[in-house]
Amino acid sequence: MIELDVQDETSVNAAVAQVIAEQRCIDVLIHNAGHMTFGPAEAFTPEQLAKEYDVNVVGTQRLNRAALPHMRTGGGEPLMIWVGSTSTRGGSPPYLGPYFAAKAGMDSLAVSYAGEVSRWGIESVIVSPGVYTTGTSHFAHADHPADTARAAEYANGPTRELGDQAMKGDEAVQTDDMDPADIGREIVRLVAMPYGKRPFRVTVDPTDGGADEINKIGDRVRAAYLERAGMGDTLHPTRQPC
Repeated sequence: MIELDVQDETSVNAAVAQVIAEQRCIDVLIHNAGHMTFGPAEAFTPEQLAKEYDVNVVGTQRLNRAALPHMRTGGGEPLMIWVGSTSTRGGSPPYLGPYFAAKAGMDSLAVSYAGEVSRWGIESVIVSPGVYTTGTSHFAHADHPADTARAAEYANGPTRELGDQAMKGDEAVQTDDMDPADIGREIVRLVAMPYGKRPFRVTVDPTDGGADEINKIGDRVRAAYLERAGMGDTLHPTRQPC
């Protein structure tokens, strides 16, 4: 285990350099860093919104810029896994706006990257977990609006019950057998799959919030467009010589 802060470019570069020095290559890159927010979107300051994007979106860019030059030219069977969220397509309760927006941004970036790195031999998978509030401190560690006066207007207005409803709604859809470790086990399964045979997107959502159905449509449209535009080969990685 090594230290890596996705918000610090120096830390990211040092971590990747250490891996390369010790292992000489990067086989799998997993974008899993993320942070939660909870509260009325209007009450979050622009600086807070930028911070949320910095962790959930810009952090992946820092790591990609450090790691991909090695993955693009190292040969082998490199794999990039993006851990997103069903919230980008499925049921989306109120009061999680900055988090949802950042996760949607990361998902969009992941789709673009997949087509751009496939000819370099890099395979991409987006893993979309559902709502796991048990065992994850889902709300306890969330950032709250810095503009407390604006937040108070929502707390005392017609939306006074909305925060509790959103929290209880997320908890209500949980099933007794939901285990956050299932996401890790799914990632292990994906890593072990044969190169070039992995699905582009996997949903881990026992509550079936609907994201899987919507994503299938979007991914099918994307694939059809790329085929028509003469770039169908970018849907799968092209193995590069070592």
